Amino acid sequence: MRGLDPHLVGCALESGVTRVECPAMERVIDQPNTQVTPDWVGVDESAARRTLRAQIAKLEGQLAAAAARTAPHDRIVWSIGTPSERGPHLLDLGELERTRDDLAERLHEVRTAHRERAAREVLKRDELARLLRDPADYPGVRISRREIGEPGCGGWESKPRLGLIGMLAGWWHVKVSSGCPLAGAVRR
Repeated sequence: MRGLDPHLVGCALESGVTRVECPAMERVIDQPNTQVTPDWVGVDESAARRTLRAQIAKLEGQLAAAAARTAPHDRIVWSIGTPSERGPHLLDLGELERTRDDLAERLHEVRTAHRERAAREVLKRDELARLLRDPADYPGVRISRREIGEPGCGGWESKPRLGLIGMLAGWWHVKVSSGCPLAGAVRR
Protein backbone atom coordinates (compact mmCIF):
# COMPACT_ATOMS: atom_id res chain seq x y z
CA MET A 1 0.00 0.00 0.00
CA ARG A 2 2.99 2.25 -0.47
CA GLY A 3 2.12 5.62 -1.95
CA LEU A 4 -1.59 5.44 -1.12
CA ASP A 5 -3.36 8.21 0.70
CA PRO A 6 -4.17 6.92 4.19
CA HIS A 7 -7.53 8.69 4.04
CA LEU A 8 -8.45 6.67 0.94
CA VAL A 9 -7.35 3.43 2.53
CA GLY A 10 -9.29 4.28 5.69
CA CYS A 11 -12.36 5.02 3.57
CA ALA A 12 -12.09 1.61 1.91
CA LEU A 13 -11.53 -0.31 5.12
CA GLU A 14 -14.41 1.18 7.08
CA SER A 15 -17.12 -1.42 7.57
CA GLY A 16 -16.95 -3.16 4.18
CA VAL A 17 -17.07 -0.09 1.94
CA THR A 18 -17.40 -0.82 -1.77
CA ARG A 19 -16.17 1.06 -4.81
CA VAL A 20 -19.52 2.79 -5.22
CA GLU A 21 -19.54 4.14 -1.66
CA CYS A 22 -15.94 5.42 -1.90
CA PRO A 23 -15.54 7.01 -5.35
CA ALA A 24 -12.12 8.46 -4.53
CA MET A 25 -10.79 4.92 -4.21
CA GLU A 26 -12.14 3.98 -7.64
CA ARG A 27 -9.24 5.59 -9.53
CA VAL A 28 -6.71 3.71 -7.36
CA ILE A 29 -8.46 0.37 -7.88
CA ASP A 30 -8.84 0.87 -11.65
CA GLN A 31 -5.16 1.83 -12.06
CA PRO A 32 -3.24 -0.27 -9.48
CA ASN A 33 0.23 0.61 -10.78
CA THR A 34 -0.14 4.37 -10.38
CA GLN A 35 1.29 6.11 -7.35
CA VAL A 36 -1.09 8.51 -5.66
CA THR A 37 0.73 11.32 -3.93
CA PRO A 38 -0.95 12.01 -0.62
CA ASP A 39 -1.79 15.58 0.28
CA TRP A 40 0.41 15.46 3.37
CA VAL A 41 3.67 14.61 1.54
CA GLY A 42 6.08 17.52 1.23
CA VAL A 43 4.05 19.77 3.50
CA ASP A 44 7.01 20.76 5.66
CA GLU A 45 10.09 18.57 5.66
CA SER A 46 12.10 21.38 7.20
CA ALA A 47 10.65 20.72 10.66
CA ALA A 48 11.49 17.01 10.39
CA ARG A 49 15.00 17.86 9.13
CA ARG A 50 15.54 20.30 12.02
CA THR A 51 14.43 17.68 14.53
CA LEU A 52 16.64 14.99 13.02
CA ARG A 53 19.65 17.32 12.86
CA ALA A 54 19.09 18.29 16.52
CA GLN A 55 18.91 14.60 17.49
CA ILE A 56 22.09 13.86 15.49
CA ALA A 57 23.90 16.79 17.14
CA LYS A 58 22.87 15.58 20.60
CA LEU A 59 24.02 12.02 19.85
CA GLU A 60 27.33 13.29 18.43
CA GLY A 61 27.90 15.32 21.61
CA GLN A 62 27.17 12.30 23.79
CA LEU A 63 29.43 10.13 21.64
CA ALA A 64 32.24 12.71 21.91
CA ALA A 65 31.86 12.75 25.70
CA ALA A 66 31.99 8.95 25.71
CA ALA A 67 35.14 9.06 23.57
CA ALA A 68 36.82 11.20 26.24
CA ARG A 69 36.15 8.46 28.83
CA THR A 70 37.39 5.66 26.58
CA ALA A 71 40.72 3.99 27.20
CA PRO A 72 42.85 2.79 24.27
CA HIS A 73 42.54 -0.84 25.37
CA ASP A 74 38.73 -0.71 25.05
CA ARG A 75 39.13 -1.42 21.31
CA ILE A 76 36.05 0.54 20.26
CA VAL A 77 35.43 1.08 16.54
CA TRP A 78 34.35 4.68 16.03
CA SER A 79 33.21 4.73 12.40
CA ILE A 80 29.51 4.82 11.59
CA GLY A 81 27.67 3.94 8.45
CA THR A 82 29.27 3.76 5.03
CA PRO A 83 30.29 6.65 2.81
CA SER A 84 27.80 7.61 0.16
CA GLU A 85 28.54 6.64 -3.41
CA ARG A 86 26.95 9.90 -4.53
CA GLY A 87 29.69 11.99 -2.92
CA PRO A 88 28.94 15.12 -0.92
CA HIS A 89 25.26 15.96 -0.97
CA LEU A 90 22.41 17.18 1.19
CA LEU A 91 21.05 14.22 3.14
CA ASP A 92 17.43 13.34 2.60
CA LEU A 93 15.16 12.34 5.49
CA GLY A 94 15.92 8.64 5.10
CA GLU A 95 19.67 9.23 5.21
CA LEU A 96 19.31 11.51 8.23
CA GLU A 97 17.28 8.83 10.01
CA ARG A 98 19.89 6.16 9.17
CA THR A 99 22.67 8.44 10.45
CA ARG A 100 20.73 9.07 13.67
CA ASP A 101 20.08 5.36 14.12
CA ASP A 102 23.75 4.50 13.45
CA LEU A 103 24.86 7.07 16.01
CA ALA A 104 22.38 5.79 18.59
CA GLU A 105 23.55 2.21 18.02
CA ARG A 106 27.21 3.23 18.27
CA LEU A 107 26.52 5.18 21.49
CA HIS A 108 24.77 2.15 22.96
CA GLU A 109 27.76 -0.06 22.07
CA VAL A 110 30.22 2.40 23.61
CA ARG A 111 28.18 2.72 26.81
CA THR A 112 27.94 -1.07 27.02
CA ALA A 113 31.72 -1.35 26.60
CA HIS A 114 32.20 1.23 29.37
CA ARG A 115 29.87 -0.65 31.72
CA GLU A 116 31.65 -3.94 31.01
CA ARG A 117 35.07 -2.35 31.61
CA ALA A 118 33.85 -0.77 34.88
CA ALA A 119 32.54 -4.17 36.04
CA ARG A 120 35.89 -5.83 35.21
CA GLU A 121 37.76 -3.08 37.07
CA VAL A 122 35.59 -3.52 40.18
CA LEU A 123 36.26 -7.27 40.17
CA LYS A 124 40.01 -6.68 39.80
CA ARG A 125 39.99 -4.10 42.62
CA ASP A 126 38.26 -6.61 44.87
CA GLU A 127 40.81 -9.25 43.89
CA LEU A 128 43.63 -6.77 44.64
CA ALA A 129 42.19 -6.08 48.09
CA ARG A 130 42.10 -9.83 48.82
CA LEU A 131 45.63 -10.21 47.39
CA LEU A 132 46.95 -7.48 49.68
CA ARG A 133 45.16 -9.01 52.70
CA ASP A 134 46.49 -12.54 52.18
CA PRO A 135 49.13 -12.99 49.45
CA ALA A 136 49.60 -16.70 50.20
CA ASP A 137 46.09 -17.42 48.86
CA TYR A 138 47.06 -15.94 45.49
CA PRO A 139 50.50 -17.34 44.60
CA GLY A 140 51.97 -15.80 41.46
CA VAL A 141 48.94 -13.58 40.74
CA ARG A 142 49.75 -10.29 39.03
CA ILE A 143 47.33 -7.38 38.73
CA SER A 144 48.29 -4.41 36.59
CA ARG A 145 47.29 -0.79 37.12
CA ARG A 146 45.46 -0.86 33.80
CA GLU A 147 43.29 -3.76 34.97
CA ILE A 148 41.95 -1.70 37.87
CA GLY A 149 41.49 1.44 35.77
CA GLU A 150 44.49 3.43 36.97
CA PRO A 151 46.80 5.20 34.52
CA GLY A 152 50.39 4.18 33.97
CA CYS A 153 52.34 0.96 34.08
CA GLY A 154 53.13 -1.22 37.04
CA GLY A 155 51.10 -3.41 39.25
CA TRP A 156 51.03 -5.83 42.16
CA GLU A 157 52.32 -9.40 42.23
CA SER A 158 52.21 -12.08 44.90
CA LYS A 159 55.71 -13.58 45.29
CA PRO A 160 57.43 -15.83 47.84
CA ARG A 161 59.99 -14.23 50.15
CA LEU A 162 63.45 -15.65 49.74
CA GLY A 163 62.49 -17.53 46.57
CA LEU A 164 62.12 -21.32 46.90
CA ILE A 165 62.64 -21.33 50.66
CA GLY A 166 59.85 -18.78 51.13
CA MET A 167 57.56 -20.74 48.81
CA LEU A 168 58.07 -23.94 50.81
CA ALA A 169 57.72 -22.12 54.13
CA GLY A 170 54.58 -20.21 52.99
CA TRP A 171 56.22 -16.80 53.27
CA TRP A 172 54.45 -14.73 50.64
CA HIS A 173 54.40 -10.99 50.11
CA VAL A 174 53.07 -8.56 47.51
CA LYS A 175 55.67 -6.88 45.35
CA VAL A 176 54.60 -3.52 43.99
CA SER A 177 56.03 -2.65 40.59
CA SER A 178 57.08 0.97 40.40
CA GLY A 179 56.04 1.64 36.83
CA CYS A 180 56.92 1.25 33.20
CA PRO A 181 59.98 -0.76 32.19
CA LEU A 182 63.03 1.20 31.18
CA ALA A 183 63.50 1.91 27.51
CA GLY A 184 65.87 -0.46 25.74
CA ALA A 185 69.30 0.53 24.59
CA VAL A 186 69.44 2.93 21.69
CA ARG A 187 70.22 1.07 18.48
CA ARG A 188 72.67 2.54 16.03
